[in-house]
Amino acid sequence: MKKVNLFQPFHLVTLSPWPIVTSFSVMIMLVGFMNFFNNFDYLLMIFGLLSLILCLYQWWRDVIRESTFQGFHTNKVLEGVKLGMILFIISELFFFISIFWCYFHMFLSPSVEIGSLWPPKNIVVFNPYLIPMLNTLILLSSGVSLTMSHYSLLNSLKFKSLLSMFITVFLGIVFTLFQYIEYQEAMFTITDSVYGSIFFMATGFHGLHVIIGTVFLIINFFRIMNNNYSSSHHFGFEAAAWYWHFVDVVWLFLYLLVYYLIY
Repeated sequence: MKKVNLFQPFHLVTLSPWPIVTSFSVMIMLVGFMNFFNNFDYLLMIFGLLSLILCLYQWWRDVIRESTFQGFHTNKVLEGVKLGMILFIISELFFFISIFWCYFHMFLSPSVEIGSLWPPKNIVVFNPYLIPMLNTLILLSSGVSLTMSHYSLLNSLKFKSLLSMFITVFLGIVFTLFQYIEYQEAMFTITDSVYGSIFFMATGFHGLHVIIGTVFLIINFFRIMNNNYSSSHHFGFEAAAWYWHFVDVVWLFLYLLVYYLIY
C-alpha cells in the first residue's frame, strides 16, 4: 500500500457548494439582464445579483478561513494562487486590447458610412483638460497611497496602512462619481455612431473595473483591521494592489488615446 505524506505542501480543497451555486446565480442574473433589456422587468436580475453576492460572500469567507486560521495556504499554494491572479490580469489585459483594437481600426481608417472622419461629424468630444485630467490625477494619486499602505503593512504599521488604504478607497469612489458626472454631461450617447459605442464600451468597462477594485480594497481594509494579514503573509492585499495598478495603467492609455489624442 502506498504511503501517504500527510505533510505535503499542497492544499486539497474540501467539498464546497459555492462553485455550482455561484454558477447558477450568474446564469439567473444574466437571464434577468436580458429580461430587463427586453421587458424592463428587473426583479429576476436583482434576485440573481443578490444570490451572487451571498454566494461570493460565503465562498470568500471560506477562503479567508482556510488561509488565515487553518494555515492551508502554504508557500507552494501561494505560488499557484499568484500564478492564477497573474493569468486573470493577463486575460483582462487582452479584453481591453480587443477594445483598443476596435478603436484603432476606426480611428486610423474611418469608414465612409461615418463620413471618413474621426471622430464622426456632430460628435462633441470631451475636453481632456477638465474631468478626464482630474480623474487621471485621482487614479495616479490612489496608486501612490496604495503603495504607501503596502509598505506600511510590510513594516507592521497597522494604523498607517489603514489610513493609506482609506485614502485609496476614497479616491476610487471620487473617480467613479466624476465619471458619472462626465456621463451626465456627455453630448453624445452609446447609440451615436461607432464612436459613441466604443467610447462608452471602453470607459464604461473601465469604470466597472474601478468599482470592482474599490470593493476589493474595501474588503482588504477590513481584513487589515481584523489582523488577517502579517508583514510576510498578505497575498490578498497584493492581489488587490496588482489589480488596482492594472486599472491605473489601462486608464492612462484610455486618457491618451480616447480623450487627448483626438481633441
